[in-house]
Amino acid sequence: MQPTVLIVPGLRDHVDAHWQTLLAAQLPAVRTVPPMGRTGAGLDRPARVEAIEHAAQAIDGPIVIVAHSGGCPMLAHWAAQTRRPVKGALLATPPELDQPMPEGYPPLQALKDGGWLPVPMRALPFPSIVAASRNDPLARFAQVELMARAWGSRLVDLGEVGHLNPASGFGPWPRALEFIAELSA
Repeated sequence: MQPTVLIVPGLRDHVDAHWQTLLAAQLPAVRTVPPMGRTGAGLDRPARVEAIEHAAQAIDGPIVIVAHSGGCPMLAHWAAQTRRPVKGALLATPPELDQPMPEGYPPLQALKDGGWLPVPMRALPFPSIVAASRNDPLARFAQVELMARAWGSRLVDLGEVGHLNPASGFGPWPRALEFIAELSA
């Protein structure tokens, strides 16, 4: 049985040109955790973790999770408390949340107040791949390496792909399908 892909977005609203949105349109079995935004209730970690739990529990059979950006630390928070079996997870360009982020992103204090910090730094209870960028404005490569090691993930160096989002020139990201196939095997 092919797994259902559960997409966990980051700190963005719905974006038609985002690779996760485009990926969801390609997959035969997919669910998406609704985007919650960058302000107010959207920064509430318990609400975000509950949204992941609700979406995961609504899926019958195996799941592979595809998280991007702020969805990666939320996945780590969720994994620390769920009992839902997961076949594997792709964590693409996780941000470095304990450092100030660029203009337009939540301030560090708002992330602390919302319960995002500290990011869990223990092994995920399922196989995982962390896809990292060498020039991500939201995270230093060396810090993403540390996260991947702590999560027990295989690190994939994507080269210089920015934050792997439309602002970095990404719409479709075909490699996501390769990683999903690997995690589904």
